[in-house]
Amino acid sequence: MALLVFPRFLSLPFLSNPCSLPRTRFHCSSSSSIKMEMRERQESSAAVLWFKHDLRVDDHPGLVAASRYRTVVPLYVFDRRILSRFSDEMLELVLFAVEDLRKSLKNQGSDLMIRFGSAENVIRELVKEVKATNVIAEEEVEYDLCRMMDLVEETLATVSFPEGSPRIVPWTTPFYDIKNLKDLPASHHDFKKLKFSITSPLLPPKLPDLEMDLTCGSLPTLDDLKKFVNYNPGKLKGHWSSSKETLAETKLQKAQVPPNNLIEGLGLSESRKSNQNNSIYKRARSKRPEKSVFVTQRGNLVGGGTSVVLNALAAYLRYLEGTILDDWQEVHEKLRLAESREGASFGTLFGSALCLGIISRRRAHCEAIKYEKERNAGFLSPFGYSATTVAAVADTVCSMEWYWLMASKGQTIDEGTYSIRVWRWNGYLIQYTVAGHEGPAILLVHGFGASLEHYRDNINGIAKGGNRVWAITLLGFGRSEKPNVVYTELMWAELLRDFIIEVVGEPVHLAGNSLGGYFVAIVAGLWPALAKSVVLINSAGNVVPGYSSAPFSKERGTSGVARVGATLLLLYLRLRIRNIVKNCYPTKPERADNQLINEMIRSSCDPGVVVVLESIFSFNLSIPLNYLLEGFEGKVLVVQGMRDPLSDSRSKLAMLKEHCKRIVTRELDAGHCPHDEQPEEVNSIIQEWVVTMESKILSVDRMQKSK
Repeated sequence: MALLVFPRFLSLPFLSNPCSLPRTRFHCSSSSSIKMEMRERQESSAAVLWFKHDLRVDDHPGLVAASRYRTVVPLYVFDRRILSRFSDEMLELVLFAVEDLRKSLKNQGSDLMIRFGSAENVIRELVKEVKATNVIAEEEVEYDLCRMMDLVEETLATVSFPEGSPRIVPWTTPFYDIKNLKDLPASHHDFKKLKFSITSPLLPPKLPDLEMDLTCGSLPTLDDLKKFVNYNPGKLKGHWSSSKETLAETKLQKAQVPPNNLIEGLGLSESRKSNQNNSIYKRARSKRPEKSVFVTQRGNLVGGGTSVVLNALAAYLRYLEGTILDDWQEVHEKLRLAESREGASFGTLFGSALCLGIISRRRAHCEAIKYEKERNAGFLSPFGYSATTVAAVADTVCSMEWYWLMASKGQTIDEGTYSIRVWRWNGYLIQYTVAGHEGPAILLVHGFGASLEHYRDNINGIAKGGNRVWAITLLGFGRSEKPNVVYTELMWAELLRDFIIEVVGEPVHLAGNSLGGYFVAIVAGLWPALAKSVVLINSAGNVVPGYSSAPFSKERGTSGVARVGATLLLLYLRLRIRNIVKNCYPTKPERADNQLINEMIRSSCDPGVVVVLESIFSFNLSIPLNYLLEGFEGKVLVVQGMRDPLSDSRSKLAMLKEHCKRIVTRELDAGHCPHDEQPEEVNSIIQEWVVTMESKILSVDRMQKSK
C-alpha cells in the first residue's frame, strides 16, 4: 500500500501565486507610508466595506480601518460563486450571521447594504453611487475568491474620480506578530522555535453614521436563497448534482440491502426507518432550549451572531464544570456526540462559525487562554493545558493559522513552475494545480503520505499531449490542511467527488497511485458519471473472487494504542525515510533526491500529522476492486511496476486479469511509484490511453445521436 509508510510525500517548496492576475493593492496596516497615504484619502472620502467570510464587528481590522473614513458603506453581496459551495445548513448559518451583522452595525448608527449578483458589478455600481475611493475587503487565499477580488479590482479600474480610480484595500487578522511572510519558515518545527507572540483581538470601533439615502435591501428567506443559488444556467445538473448529495456510506449501505428492502434481523423497511428518523428529529427539536446556540433546522452546528457563538464557546470551554443552563447543557451534550477523537469536537461544532468569520481565530484563542488562566490563578503551565477543551480550541486555531499562513505566503512569493491553487473543502484548505488549456480532463491522485508534487514530472508532460491535467493534494497530506478528524478512504473519495464537480466541472479520466488508485476506484464505482476511465498505478486494494455485495463496516474510531503506534511510526520514519524511499525506486534510486527527502521531513513536522498516521490502523480496504470497477469494462488501465517492494505484482495482475473484465495492463521495470521513477514512459502510456478512450466515447456519442 502506497507509501503507506510515509508520513508525507514530496511537497516541493514552489508555491506560486494562486491568482494569475497581478496584485497592486495596498494593505490597511503594516507600513507608515501606507497609513499616511490612506489617512490623506480618508479625511474627506467614502469607503465601501465589503464583507465576505468576516461576518462580525468584533476583532475586525477592516472595520477599524474603515472607521477612519468620513463615510463607510458596509456591504454584503449574495454571490452565487461564493454560496454555491455551501450546504443548505451552511446557507442557513450565513443568513443568521448576516442578520446579526446588520443588527450590530445598526447599533452603531450604520447599516448593511444587501445586494444580489456578481460582486464586481454590485461593487462598481455602489462605488459610483457613493463616490467611494476605496473598497476594504479581507485578503483571500482560495483561488476562486482571489479571482473574484481581481475581477473587482479590474472593474474598479473602469471607474474614474478626480482622486483617481477606487482601489481595493485588503486586510487580514494577524494571529501571530509576523512582520513579513517572507520570513515564515517552511517547517512548522522551525516556526515554533521562533516563538512568535499571539496578537490581541480588537474591540469594535465607532463607525460614522450612515447618512446617505441608500436602499439597504432585505434578507432573503432560506428557500428564496436556495432558489437563487441553484438558478445558475452554468451549474452542473442532473446526475452531477445528485452525485454530490449522496454520501459514500449511503451508497454502500444500499448495495447491502436485499431486494425486498428489508434488513435481515431488523425487519424495518427504509420508509419506516425514515419515519422513525423524522420522529427522532422532531423530538430533538422539541427538546431544544429556547436560546439554543444550534440555530439551524438540523441543529448540528454552532451559529448565529458573534455573541451567540462566544456564549457557546464559553460553554464548551467549561465542559468539566457542569452547568444548570439549558443552552450550555445542550453544548455539552453535542460535545460528547462530536468527540470522535480527542479534541475533534471543537472543529466539528465551531468550524463553520470560524469559516464564516463569525468569530476570529484570534478571538477563540484569546477566550481559551483567558479561561485557562482563570483555572490556574492567572498562570499558564509550561507542561500543557489543564482542560482538554482548552487544548482543543488552542490547538485547532493554531493549526488553522499555520496552513493559512503557508497558503498566504504562496500568494506573495513565486517559488516555482507550478501554479499552486487553494480550494476550500468542508472548511479546510486543499492545494491543487492545473496545467493545459484544452483537451480531455485528467485528474492525478497521489497515495498515502504523498502530495500533488509526487507527479512533478507528469503534470506538464501529460498536458503537453493535448490534455488538461489536474493534480490535488488530499486532505491530511503535503501542504493541505491536516485537521483533527477521523480519516477514512470514503472521506477521501468524497473529497475527490466534490473536487471533480466543483473545480474540474466535467467527467475526468481518473489516475491514482497506490492508495490513490483505490480512492479513484471508489469514486468510479460509487459515482460512475464522474469518471470517463480509470488508470491504476500500482494500486492498493484487493480482488475478491465470487463476491455478492459490497462488504462495508461503518464502525471507525481511534484508540490510545493507535495514537502511540502513530507517534512511534513517525519517529521511525524520520530516521529511516531515505532508505524507505530508495527501496520504492529500485531502478532509479537517484530519484530519491534531497529535494524529495527534505520535503518529506518538513511535512512530517506539520500540526496534525500524527492524527493522519493513526488512520493507517483503521483503513478498510474490504471493498474489492473487482466490485468497484464492475461497470467499467474496457475502461480500466493498470500500470504496474513489477519490482514493487510493497506487493506481489505478478499475483496482483493475475487476479485483476481474471476477475476484472477487459482490463488493459502495462508492465514496467519499476517499483511502487513508476510514474515518478519512469515519468516519460508513464506519460506516454497515459496520453495514448486517453486518446483511445476519447475516440471510443466519441464513437458512442455519434451512435446515440444517430438513433
